[in-house]
Amino acid sequence: MSEGDDTRRRATLVRRHVSLRRRLVRLTFYVLLLVAGSATAGFLYFADSVASLQPPANPKADAIVVLTGGFQRIDQAVELLKAGAGKRLLISGVHPSTTGGQIRRNTQSSADLFKCCVDIGHDAIDTIGNANETASWIRDNGYRSILVVTNNYHMPRSLLELRRANPGIDFIAYPVVNSDLKSTNWLRNPIVLKTILLEYAKLTIASARDALGAHPASGLRTEKKDAGAAAN
Repeated sequence: MSEGDDTRRRATLVRRHVSLRRRLVRLTFYVLLLVAGSATAGFLYFADSVASLQPPANPKADAIVVLTGGFQRIDQAVELLKAGAGKRLLISGVHPSTTGGQIRRNTQSSADLFKCCVDIGHDAIDTIGNANETASWIRDNGYRSILVVTNNYHMPRSLLELRRANPGIDFIAYPVVNSDLKSTNWLRNPIVLKTILLEYAKLTIASARDALGAHPASGLRTEKKDAGAAAN
């Protein structure tokens, strides 16, 4: 092979290498663009779904569970209990230092109501823990339908975790609306935007975890795990 042929062969290999690298760069760009577009579309769909959530007109279930995260949620759940929307109320995820008496006073409720019909759950430390704490409570009481009270943006992930830990139970969403996402430009509110983005990310991770069959931690402070928690 002459020196000229060898030079041409090397030049051809270099051009092929550059062409392959450019194709890989373009392919990577298009994949990233597709992922970004899908994530954006998913986020906007999630935000619109959350904004469209409305409480049922005549809520009724065997019992009520409220996932802690603010007294507005608890106030609403207690009002539902007083109205007869459920026979009993579980307040899940209460901090160990918070007593039932403190919650009763903050909700301006009677001691009789809390004594007869309100259970305080101190074990849950996150949404998975709420689901497992609720699972034990449901089995102990034999409930078949549960009214779920939490913020609208938190509702999709709450229902996902509750249904995973409690198959066969009918969960009815009762969203609490802190921010009216329909009538306000929440995209310009950094606090609301951050909250919705974070919740969407958590929901995406939870959905991927379930799709892959991963086993999350129980989300409980104690080692007393119910059968549903052990299975998860």
